[in-house]
Amino acid sequence: MLPAPLIVLTGATNGLGRVAAGELARRGARLAIIARDREKAERTRAELRAAVTGASVDLFFADLTRLAEVRRAGEEIAAQYGRVDVLINNAGVHAFEQRVTPDGLPEMIAVNYLAPWLLTRTLVPALTAAGRARVVTVASEASRRHGTLSLPEDLTDTRPFTARGSSAIYGKSKLLDIMFSLELARRLEGTGVEAVCLDPGFNVTGLGRDLWFAAPLKRVLQWLRVGDPARGAGLIVELAIGSSIAERDGRYITVKGPRAITPAPPGDDPALQRRLWDETEALLVWLGAL
Repeated sequence: MLPAPLIVLTGATNGLGRVAAGELARRGARLAIIARDREKAERTRAELRAAVTGASVDLFFADLTRLAEVRRAGEEIAAQYGRVDVLINNAGVHAFEQRVTPDGLPEMIAVNYLAPWLLTRTLVPALTAAGRARVVTVASEASRRHGTLSLPEDLTDTRPFTARGSSAIYGKSKLLDIMFSLELARRLEGTGVEAVCLDPGFNVTGLGRDLWFAAPLKRVLQWLRVGDPARGAGLIVELAIGSSIAERDGRYITVKGPRAITPAPPGDDPALQRRLWDETEALLVWLGAL
């Protein structure tokens, strides 16, 4: 009998990640959850164990706004397990005003893009050691509303923005995720590690936590049966532990199908994807995170 796959998952205490974690545990996967809030993480683990007898759930802690903590969590996971079968980069934030991280970076870019880039880079040896492994990154069709892409300036742009202007910044962070995932697939070609990113569709879980009307809006949408999180979480699970995704390696998959689609330009340019990788690596070296 093959051992249960070890899956590293961010953002499992809320939203899609929480739904996906429950389904992955139900299917027998071992989970290594990276979380910031210890109380919420312990509560999530208790709920998973109550719902699934014998659920294997280990907790690691990192604040994704602090790159040193992201790297430390990745190193702890690699040291504890030696090999990782699946990494799911799911955690994300949509802030409605500019917030600057302790590293001096724009929060949405740091959490949504730089943190998963660094976590993935840290875990590549453990993923390769698994023989066959996958990196699944949650992106979004919001990436089509990314405004103007400017590298490397966008990675460190901390200029203020309004709630209305936040959509372009969020979309940009998700476009960067797509570009990173496609370049990652090329760089890992021949290693046995596959990389894929996905659009989970609109979901009400974790909807606009910075908005005062988020809770009542969520109730209305649920009553209307709009934004069922099970749909997006189902695609995450399928790409994580479903049958071979070799035909999807290096692709951007939408829940509407699901099928592969072309990223928004200029994110579909392989040369720009390579440049983004190089600029990101240079920035993290300069910050001392690599």
